[in-house]
Amino acid sequence: MTKRSVEVFTAGCPLCDETVKLVRDLACENCDIQVWDLRADYITEEGEAKLTQYSIHRVPAVVVNGTLAGCCQTQQPVSREFLVAAGVGRG
Repeated sequence: MTKRSVEVFTAGCPLCDETVKLVRDLACENCDIQVWDLRADYITEEGEAKLTQYSIHRVPAVVVNGTLAGCCQTQQPVSREFLVAAGVGRG
């Protein structure tokens, strides 16, 4: 089975930390998790490019297999339900 790509974009805030924890709690062995820290001291060129690629304008944001999760598109809080609907943790 192909690994599911799950990217989490953060800025070191408490809400971002909660989102990373939620993603890790939901993830299964088929989820490949990448956390992108967007703070000035940590951001990489690749991280900046992905912000543009996915049209991310706020954090935390979660991208599953190249698609911004629904909660991140509508500016709703990241939730277990949105992440499961996006495919996180589905073996």
